[in-house]
Amino acid sequence: MSIEVQNISKNYGEQKALDNVSFSVKKGEIVGFLGPNGAGKSTLMKILTTYLTSDGGNAAVNGHNVAVAPKEVQKSVGYLPEHNPLYLDLYVREYLAFNADVYKVAKSRIDDVIALTGLTPESHKKIGELSKGYRQRVGLATALLHNPDVLILDEPTTGLDPNQLVEIRDLIRNIGKDKTVFLSTHIMQEVEAICDRVIIINNGKIVTDKKLDNLVSDVTEQIIEVEFDKEISSELLATIPNLKSSKNIQGTTWELTFETNDDMRPKVFDFAHNNGYRTLQLTLKSKNLEQIFREKTKKK
Repeated sequence: MSIEVQNISKNYGEQKALDNVSFSVKKGEIVGFLGPNGAGKSTLMKILTTYLTSDGGNAAVNGHNVAVAPKEVQKSVGYLPEHNPLYLDLYVREYLAFNADVYKVAKSRIDDVIALTGLTPESHKKIGELSKGYRQRVGLATALLHNPDVLILDEPTTGLDPNQLVEIRDLIRNIGKDKTVFLSTHIMQEVEAICDRVIIINNGKIVTDKKLDNLVSDVTEQIIEVEFDKEISSELLATIPNLKSSKNIQGTTWELTFETNDDMRPKVFDFAHNNGYRTLQLTLKSKNLEQIFREKTKKK
């Protein structure tokens, strides 16, 4: 396994940031690590990268225990923290050369990571002159300098414009062909575009850990958009089994939310027929990751 986490706990005073967290990540996986603010994402990433120590449990990266062999872990991991630390007065190549000395890697590696991260047209500039997107590329280039097997990326696309988002996503997806990538984000489209698997954490506990393709089966809500041939009341709609809420979209078109895994389209069709209505349109809206995230992290 590239990453193994067993019963990790971490407290900040009275606050339990991580509560007996366990999971593993195979080599070559791209895993999205999701959760609301304060759920424990950054804390766990800092433990995996040896910036923090846990209060209990064990974690290992590439077989190296983070508490016992931190130097070996650091050699195995490329880390891009949420607030990308850069020396803005240094030129791109100058900054990468400085980090190459720290990692004790050959200077020829600088050209490799500049090409890999698409920095070539900006590599002659000072970092302070770069856009946010190119600064993130510098951070990724730095994380890749020592050619680690595992990349841990904390909110790698925060603050980027739509074009920069697409560029960084493509870059991460390309890097993930050869490396294990473990990334946190609040952008659901990013996970859907990049990741093979999703782990959702809430209040310091793992609430979901599934392949992206299998995740929709967990959703207990479904939304159906239906257009009737004439006006209908919300009171009559409320007689449909398992109906949680109804919302009039426009005219005779309604959005119906059901709390069930069963396909309710036949029930809606039968309801319309039995009450003297015809359905002009009946569409099951696809379940998306944002809907799943809300359901898994909603306050009880």
